[in-house]
Amino acid sequence: MKSKAEKLKKQRVTDSTKNIDGTGTTEWAGIQNGLPRCVEVLMAIVILLIALPILSLAALLIALTSRGSVLFRQRRVGQGGHEFVMYKLRTMRRRTSGLQVTAADDRRVTSVGKILRKAKLDELPELWNVIRGDMALLGPRPEVPRYVDLRNPLWQQILQARPGITDPVTLRLRNEEKLLGAVEGDRERFYLEELQPYKLIGYVEYLQARNWRNDVKLLKDTAIGIVRPTTTPVPTFRQIRECVRNYSLRPSERSGRTQWQQE
Repeated sequence: MKSKAEKLKKQRVTDSTKNIDGTGTTEWAGIQNGLPRCVEVLMAIVILLIALPILSLAALLIALTSRGSVLFRQRRVGQGGHEFVMYKLRTMRRRTSGLQVTAADDRRVTSVGKILRKAKLDELPELWNVIRGDMALLGPRPEVPRYVDLRNPLWQQILQARPGITDPVTLRLRNEEKLLGAVEGDRERFYLEELQPYKLIGYVEYLQARNWRNDVKLLKDTAIGIVRPTTTPVPTFRQIRECVRNYSLRPSERSGRTQWQQE
């Protein structure tokens, strides 16, 4: 069987692709570079060393309040379609099955896990992924293989870049669990048909416009968003649907720029 990387290489687009709905073509601006890799690695090492006391305390609390490893390991799809193991602090009960998306009312999350997730402290072990080269500090969030469609031209663009811990989309969706908790009905369907396309559109537009200055500002905005989460309000269902609908239209039919370009 062919690997995801081989399939991606075969399906990779050049300078233009068909629109999401298969009509017309969209010209791609290409992936732009942000902060140099050496700077990100150095920053990841420094942050990890500073955060060691917090990580140790969090690990102790996890070990004392629930069974299982303090680390959560999950396969994600990275640059070039290659899969890798992403590390996080475990926030759910051991051996729990269910959706691969988490809502605010998810009963699988432990009491300690709720605190860690709210403060985003469960993401700290991903700094090790940055040091290893699996991820970057800044870039589109890596997705689980089940939710990656290599036939989608948006994914083909996104997977040309190294996935990251934070980006403008993730910052705006900092309270994604609250949004999913408000969904009535099939939450996985909402994620795949509405929320994920909204993310992918934002990822591509970020990658096309990024530069080191924007990435420095993004780091600052992320820090502010962690300390003051009210500064990053959750988008409404209407905003999400309008963004996806607007992007799926032919270029001549779009009502100007998307909200990601407007911000």
